[in-house]
Amino acid sequence: MEELSSAFQDIIKKVVALSKSSTVIDEYNVYQEGQEETIPYIDHIIDSLILPGSGIMGMEHLSALLDKAREGKSCLLLLEHYSNLDLPLFSYLLRKDSERGKEVAAALVAIAGVKLNESSPTVAAFTGAYTRLVIYPSRSLQSLDSEKDRDELARINAINHAAMKALIDIKKKGKLVLVFPAGTRYRPWDPRTKRGVREIDSYIKSFDYMCLVAINGELLHVRRGDAGSDEDMMDDYVSKGQVRFTAGPVLSCLEFRNAAHMREDIEDKKQAVVDAIMTRLEIMHQKAQYQL
Repeated sequence: MEELSSAFQDIIKKVVALSKSSTVIDEYNVYQEGQEETIPYIDHIIDSLILPGSGIMGMEHLSALLDKAREGKSCLLLLEHYSNLDLPLFSYLLRKDSERGKEVAAALVAIAGVKLNESSPTVAAFTGAYTRLVIYPSRSLQSLDSEKDRDELARINAINHAAMKALIDIKKKGKLVLVFPAGTRYRPWDPRTKRGVREIDSYIKSFDYMCLVAINGELLHVRRGDAGSDEDMMDDYVSKGQVRFTAGPVLSCLEFRNAAHMREDIEDKKQAVVDAIMTRLEIMHQKAQYQL
């Protein structure tokens, strides 16, 4: 398999040249509208790799969730996460599916980590093609010291406060807020990357409805760094493949949380909710795998 950066070098240069994405995030630019002029170039990469049989399963559920959003309800999409092409692929296949699919794609607002903007101008250019709300993930705080990194922590708090304020506004505007509950791409050599992060419960608690979406198949494969660390998406490997997104039925967030809390042996109610999400996603994934 070839690296993304070498397989599509000329197209990547065009995306970067067109990009207006900021590589520095602060409390004033956490909400970023997608830059549509770069999407055709990213679509071209996907066109070159995706195989027949790819598509969206359960489109009726996504359509029903969009109806809820347009009625003023807050709506959440929780997706499995395998590569940094998951969002571009989801958007691409929705737009290829139908006119209704185009409407769903236009309503997406993805929750994205700061690293996708600040790690490199190239990654920021790809990320910037799609509308997103930028946050500083809790996992990234673990390496910071409350005294030595005081200024950085103040910056992070300002970013996350602004993001949550923007989220309150977004939720009532007919949008579908897309979150990856694992908080990171799945790495086969590290099973912990398929466990949902505890903070996802806060999203579920504050939304009305949600759909879960399983992903089967990949075009971009996470590369393991020489020292056990992971490189950015430009160093990941590409391959041709069939990709399917399978959306489950619309669920009441309140009812889902209440059901997850019913077990008597629960010690951490927040993690129990997220674990229930990840268990259901895995069941959906395995079921869809047999249909590929």
